[in-house]
Amino acid sequence: MPPPPPLRSPPSGGPYTAAPPSPSRAAEQHCLRLLERATTPSSLLQPLAFLLKRGLHANPLVLTRLFAAAASAAPALLEPLVAALLRPGLPLDAFLVNTLIRAHVASPLPSARRAAAAFFPLMLRRGVAPNKFTFPFLLKSCAATPGSPAAGLQAHAAALKFGFAADHYVSNTLIHMYSCFGAGFLGDARNVFDRTPRDSAVTWSAMIGGYVRGGLSSDAVVLFREMQASGVRPDEVTVLGILSAAADLGALELTRWVERFVAREGIGRSVTLCNALIDTLAKCGDVDGAVAVFEGMEERTVVSWTSVIDALAMEGRGKEAVGVFEEMKAVGVPPDDVAFIGVLTACSHAGMVDEGRGYFDSMKTEHGIEPKIEHYGCMVDMFGRAGMVEHGLEFVRAMPMKPNPIIWRTLVAACRAHGRLELSESISRDLLKEYPAHEANYVMLSNVFALTQRWKEKSEIRREMSKRGITKVPGCSLVELDGEVHEFIAGDESHPQYKEIYRMVEEMSRELRRIGHIAATSEVLLDLDEEDKEGALQWHSEKLAIAFVLLRTPPGTQVRVVKNLRVCSDCHAAIKCISQVYNREIIVRDRSRFHRFKDGSCSCKDFW
Repeated sequence: MPPPPPLRSPPSGGPYTAAPPSPSRAAEQHCLRLLERATTPSSLLQPLAFLLKRGLHANPLVLTRLFAAAASAAPALLEPLVAALLRPGLPLDAFLVNTLIRAHVASPLPSARRAAAAFFPLMLRRGVAPNKFTFPFLLKSCAATPGSPAAGLQAHAAALKFGFAADHYVSNTLIHMYSCFGAGFLGDARNVFDRTPRDSAVTWSAMIGGYVRGGLSSDAVVLFREMQASGVRPDEVTVLGILSAAADLGALELTRWVERFVAREGIGRSVTLCNALIDTLAKCGDVDGAVAVFEGMEERTVVSWTSVIDALAMEGRGKEAVGVFEEMKAVGVPPDDVAFIGVLTACSHAGMVDEGRGYFDSMKTEHGIEPKIEHYGCMVDMFGRAGMVEHGLEFVRAMPMKPNPIIWRTLVAACRAHGRLELSESISRDLLKEYPAHEANYVMLSNVFALTQRWKEKSEIRREMSKRGITKVPGCSLVELDGEVHEFIAGDESHPQYKEIYRMVEEMSRELRRIGHIAATSEVLLDLDEEDKEGALQWHSEKLAIAFVLLRTPPGTQVRVVKNLRVCSDCHAAIKCISQVYNREIIVRDRSRFHRFKDGSCSCKDFW
């Protein structure tokens, strides 16, 4: 046999020395390191220049990292970079496409968010198979554009086709997506939820949050109780969702239970959670409890300060709200535009016109904040509540932007409250011409006709509403008792105890007449005689709710009512008397503020 070949001597670096990387590999690694350090738009330019110089614009890994870096460091550059670098011949992979979808979904720019879903069909045209990470990003992009549910339905179909619809992350995102499409798609969200294993708080939180977004807060509370019974431990997201439901329902007992639950279960009281607690306690009428949570916070953001200012404003405690605003500035927290909405609202609800003017002027002069239409709306509301209708009209006409319908309707309400019916009619007619699909414009003009006893014209407005399929939102009041929320509508007989409730309302009316209360029949905008008008006022939803609580609770128990509309002047006067006759503190949250009735007076001092 021939002798074996001689052994070659190893390189000087030893037998285990790795071969030096190729120039292209070294350039790729250097570019990736530069992209890791890119945290600002200017710092992104260096790796971009290097990428172009070294010909890495066709490298999928480098492009993936570039688009991800642009999304976080320079959102405005993301779309131009994609348009320039995503060439037809570029090789794609699932990692790159997933990154593109995710980067566009997370963008603060609406145009980028709208473009996110378009990368999925591109992926399919290029023959790249999606994976289980593709669909959560894709479904989030569909959820970010709730006005186009067709794309979401197609994405769901694709998830089914590729076999990923049963994946836990995909299912959770499907629930979130459908709930973002509005109340009409909550059934689809629930169908996905019912088919998904319920062993994760994320799944429960997605459905609870969907119910809250869809206006079904009572269903959210029911589902939360099912979650507790199932043994799944709620997390912070679940708690935030149920606090939103409690705020919507005005469910103070539930809110206090959640606060105790957070402490008992050791769920961290993050700044976000504490801010939510402040907001919920305030909306449930416990403003002092909201202030206590705020004072116990170790760390506060501008949202924390603003939440307390809003809470005090809603209850008409304007001077206290202004004090908190000044304290916020004193400790070095600069107010933002939302904080100014809070302090202007506080001034409006407390009749502090001069102070409100000063804060409005200071936005530009002291803080460099350009007032938005919401701030102008606060000022119009403040002038209107104070009876300065002409000043409010001049203010609207001098606005630098076109007034929106809300501002005009605010002015109409002020005109009606202060007897300027001709001006109220003129503005209402203009609004109806420009916005013929909004029910509030019809109702306002109809009310003007009723106040001036022009019943024929009022009937014509109502017929026009009926012809267009426009209906008036009915008054509705909620009360929470023994952990259950009860709903009342004017004249409704659906409650199991409606007979006892109606008898209690009649007793309340007798007691009010005994002490001299006279019903404000001018509030009844119907062509009825005085006796029938008084009867119509008697069955308003808040009176039914109060009668129910008086029946079911011992003397001295506080009564809390949440109403979806503004409290009428007759109910306001009647509830003051009820608080005196029955020795109860009655808290009513209407659509704009809180009223705390006690011993025959209201915290708003009849200024609302």
